[in-house]
Order: sequence, then structure tokens, then C-alpha cells
Amino acid sequence: MADGAAQNFSNHKRLDPLFHFFILPVFAITVIVAIVHLVRRPGLHSAWLVVFIIAALFAVFKIRLYALKVQDRVIRLEERLRLASLLDAALRPRIAEFTESQLVALRFASDAELPALAARALNEKLSALDIKKAVQQWRPDYWRV
Repeated sequence: MADGAAQNFSNHKRLDPLFHFFILPVFAITVIVAIVHLVRRPGLHSAWLVVFIIAALFAVFKIRLYALKVQDRVIRLEERLRLASLLDAALRPRIAEFTESQLVALRFASDAELPALAARALNEKLSALDIKKAVQQWRPDYWRV
């Protein structure tokens, strides 16, 4: 992390400065400018510009969501492999019961606490937020964007 602080529940969410502080504001301002232009100078060209800019904004969001979904799929695979090696034989058959969000949240649990937290997540149907809050020994994930 940039500030050197150890990752934990309160600081694990990351902002991508280029995306969050440049690309999104530029698109938001452009949508507003295009709408103002449409109101001041109504016409097919102005209307099409608004439609095009909104479509481009949606494309930016979809591209971002696709990348996050790929990361979630990789995390899901990694965590299933990790669970298979760390869980007791009695709990291993239940690995398929984890939801994607539970697996993504469990990646923050240390190897020592993972078996107990995984059993609790399954038995109590914990949400991803509840799982993250329950982690005592945070296992950082600095690769997520």
C-alpha cells in the first residue's frame, strides 16, 4: 500500500485514482455538457451525442465490471484450492456450498483461522461483510483493483 500501513478491514478497499478521479469525472462532466448542449441547441446531432456519451459511460463501467468478475473467478478458484488443503475431511465436501462472495471474503482469513471461519460461514450463512469483520488475522490482498 502507498502509505505502508498493514491492510485490514477498515482500509482494504482500494480506489484506482486514474479510474475514480479522472475517467469517471471526465465522463460525468461530458454527459452534463452534452445534455446542456442538447437543451441549448436541440437537434439530431446533439441528441446523438448524449446517447453516444451515455453509451461510452456504460462501456467504461462494463469494462471495469468484467475485470472485477475475472478477478473474482480467479479468487474463487484459489480459495477452493486453499480450502481443500486446509479444511478437515468432514468439511471438504461442503466447499461447493460457498457462495462466490463468501469465497472472495474468505481470502482475507489467515490459514490458521480459515477452517473455523469457513465452517461458521457455511453454518450461519454469513455474508461477505460479516466474514470480513470476523477475520482476526488479516491476510492482505494488494493485487485487487
